Amino acid sequence: MMANTDIIAGRNAVSEALRGNRSINKIVVQEGARGGSLGELLALAKAKGVPVETVKAEKLDKMAPGIRHQGVAALAAPIAFQTLDDVFAKAAAKNEAPFLLLLDELQDPQNVGALIRTADAAGVHGVLMPRRRSCPLNAVVAKISAGAVEYVPVVQIGNIAQTMEELKARGCWIIGADMDGVDFYAANMTGPIVLVIGAEGKGIGRLVKQKCDDIVSIPMNGGVNSLNASNAGAVLMYEVVRQRHLF
Repeated sequence: MMANTDIIAGRNAVSEALRGNRSINKIVVQEGARGGSLGELLALAKAKGVPVETVKAEKLDKMAPGIRHQGVAALAAPIAFQTLDDVFAKAAAKNEAPFLLLLDELQDPQNVGALIRTADAAGVHGVLMPRRRSCPLNAVVAKISAGAVEYVPVVQIGNIAQTMEELKARGCWIIGADMDGVDFYAANMTGPIVLVIGAEGKGIGRLVKQKCDDIVSIPMNGGVNSLNASNAGAVLMYEVVRQRHLF
């Protein structure tokens, strides 16, 4: 595989990549694969002019190790990252207050993929991820996101603190998720919002926490005292959706 390509595995993830704006170099299909959504996927590839190669199962397993590829993978150009200007333009085009998700050094592809999938469903205009100490947007993330990574603009940022200052200058209210915050249902989460989710275990960083305008928490009433990052993010994203619908 060439260094400037990425692997997208799984029928749904490949279909969404074909429907989106991702540049697909080639589709690889396992010998004997058939049924389900495969026919529609291959028709889509043909319509887009994307070549299809049939390979043995062993080759496909090596291309997408550890991923349930369902007999299909795509060789794609790296994800085209977008800019903050793109994200704010997307919100303006929809006549909506900006709604952004900032992932503070999340490294688990399962959580990142699940958060991007929920962000798409919740109408988030963009997901911000630091260039350093973040999970790479690879085949695992694309698979877990069920193709949503093709629709939600992802912005790679440098210094988190500087980016937060820029977001504030653009009129955003920054809300961090942390165990010692106020109960989330008591917080005002309307208007231009940036929701900050921290990494598993350590949560949001100290400096990031200091720069947040508000800190919210999710009440825990069971024996386990926290949710994982993707579950916590889903709860809070949909609280923003709920409050926007109300107000």
